[in-house]
Amino acid sequence: MPPPPVTRRTALTLFAAAAGGGLTFAVSAANASTPAPRSVAPRGAAPFANPARFYLGSVQHEIGVATADAASGALSLDALVADSRSSFLALSPTAERLYSVIGDDGGRLDAFTLDEDGAVTGPLGSVGGLGDGPCHVAVHPAGGHVFSANYNDGTVAVVALLDDGAPGEVTQVVQHTGSGPNPGRQEGPHAHQVLPDPGGARLFAVDLGNDSVYAYAFDAEAGQLTEEHQSAMPPGSGPRHMVFHPGGETAYVLGELDSTLTTCGYDAATGALTPGAVASLLPDGADPGGNTAAEIVVSADGRFVYASNRGDDSIAIFSVDGADETEPRLVGHVDSGGATPRHISLGADDAHLYVANQSTGVVVVFARDAETGGLTPTGEPLPLPGVECVLPATSVLG
Repeated sequence: MPPPPVTRRTALTLFAAAAGGGLTFAVSAANASTPAPRSVAPRGAAPFANPARFYLGSVQHEIGVATADAASGALSLDALVADSRSSFLALSPTAERLYSVIGDDGGRLDAFTLDEDGAVTGPLGSVGGLGDGPCHVAVHPAGGHVFSANYNDGTVAVVALLDDGAPGEVTQVVQHTGSGPNPGRQEGPHAHQVLPDPGGARLFAVDLGNDSVYAYAFDAEAGQLTEEHQSAMPPGSGPRHMVFHPGGETAYVLGELDSTLTTCGYDAATGALTPGAVASLLPDGADPGGNTAAEIVVSADGRFVYASNRGDDSIAIFSVDGADETEPRLVGHVDSGGATPRHISLGADDAHLYVANQSTGVVVVFARDAETGGLTPTGEPLPLPGVECVLPATSVLG
């Protein structure tokens, strides 16, 4: 979806455009003769997961390949992938392939090869026909399939991968149905996230348009999804993304339209989510009408949840430790360092939080206090026009 109007810090937009406008890199010609890629291995130790490597996606700009400073966590841009754009990025389980979705060609999946350092060595292949408006992509834990959530037509696509990890055929496109009470945003289904469970037997699909989270059983042999359960979220909340607590019994669903965090109990036998406590993502007195929530992450130790607010341009911090797991406790907010923080992610060892501020075109890094959950800006922001995804290589270590 298009971002909301920039509400503050518009001066940073000019800075980002000026700083990013003259940068042009491409995958080097020396890498064009890279040997044929190995077969995709099942999820394991991810030998190619360079803890300093990051990938930056934008529909306005080429995919960026960056490196994080070991001390500050700040990113520096190493290269741009020629003739590429991305609405979202994901890595293969071994971090040897990078996958991207974009709205061209009826919804297209692009794949790229990576070397042992995580640098992009070249294109691996593409396939179209995913659906209208792909906005999220995820790779099956065994590495044999890729899933996409397609916002405009409310569909979920399954793509089988070839032995070398290149996109093969689209094996299934599942159509969601229904609508919600917000006539401007929920006139029909709008799939917004696909999330495989760690074992790969189930896929969750979050739908903003009909206020639902779907649980699908996945048959990896046939490349087919079968609906197990459709869980209703609060009407008009517009669920966008979700994340599981590391304990596996609780899920947190981000409501884009009402700027809320809904805590759900999870039934692993059926895939059902049961909504419980609902918490506002906004500071006291903030106008929810001028805000849309965007992304949610949980620390690996299961103690803190972070969520981004576009409009308020802030990061909300919740404690979910102990008794707070089912009744998240708001710790505080920090300024996102730009406008429209569309995506956030945690880097190696959860030491830093990365914020992709789309409208101002900057990635801002925060040092994270593991004890308090607090965030402190550190290092210089990295300009990349329209940046909307910041993906660390260590995301596959999960």
